[in-house]
Amino acid sequence: MGLFDLFTQEIAIDLGTANTIIIHNDKVVVDEPSIVAVDRATGNVIAVGRRAQQMHGKVHEGIKTIRPLKDGVIADFHAAEHMIRHLIKMINPGKRLFTPSLKMVICIPSGITEVEKRAVRDSAEHAGAKEVYLIHEPMAAAIGIGIDVEEPMGNMIIDIGGGTSDIAVIALGGIVCDKSIRVAGDEFTSDIEDYMRRQHNILIGERSAERIKIEVGAAMIELDEPPPDYAVHGRDLMTGIPKEIHVSYQEIAHALDKSISKIEEAVMGALEMTPPELSADIYKTGIYLTGGGSMLRGLDKRISLKTKLPVHVADDPLRAVARGTGIALKNADRFPFLIR
Repeated sequence: MGLFDLFTQEIAIDLGTANTIIIHNDKVVVDEPSIVAVDRATGNVIAVGRRAQQMHGKVHEGIKTIRPLKDGVIADFHAAEHMIRHLIKMINPGKRLFTPSLKMVICIPSGITEVEKRAVRDSAEHAGAKEVYLIHEPMAAAIGIGIDVEEPMGNMIIDIGGGTSDIAVIALGGIVCDKSIRVAGDEFTSDIEDYMRRQHNILIGERSAERIKIEVGAAMIELDEPPPDYAVHGRDLMTGIPKEIHVSYQEIAHALDKSISKIEEAVMGALEMTPPELSADIYKTGIYLTGGGSMLRGLDKRISLKTKLPVHVADDPLRAVARGTGIALKNADRFPFLIR
């Protein structure tokens, strides 16, 4: 270990539209919502992560909450840089005599453009990174769930995050074919908001819609273990008075149907592009689901019925990408698929 290594802090970042996870020394040290609260007058950051999330939808005009990432890519460069900087500070909040130089591996959606890649790299460098490596999300997810990506064996990964759903066929340490669509968790949340407004004449906020998705979100109208109905509170559009209604998982499955169909189409499209030898492998290994969206009740079964292939949900789908990014960080010199 050289003197340089002693002063280098190595971190892996899963920079997600909904949550940002940081791994340091093989441990998840930060897991916070990707949101920043800013003072409108001064532009100063008031809160980041969970504290900013609690303010979201409840602020007065002196404060605004910003989600720096949209559709898996940086939409607000300034806010993203501040967010990364603040989250890195959370790793070891004690006062330090010196600031170690940072080596980062950050994961990015597979359908990202060169300009969007540049924005991620610039944000990381402005936040203090000396070395930045990028890794595609499906690749990170595959490594995170324990697949040996360098084998000559085809594996299909569907990573449904907050902003994008990345579908990729991986073999020999590379992505053979991929599809990335901007339909994912955020789209599900806005589908629920629209449905409540149209069907029940009730206005709910983004956080309430997110809660409904977690409590009674479903991809199919018939589930083996259905969740109980959920009480929703919002503003009645007719009277303007707060009111409560109860929604069932069937209603939410109906609301999400269009978006899930788009994901199914993308999966079918990726399967059509797959070379025949790899198709034969996927028939044996099945499809792996990761990301927060994969926790939607009945989604694995629905994709399985559509593709007639076995579908496996990762053990800890929310952190699969982050774990894979952490492993890639340790093997940065060995993995040829990291983007330098």
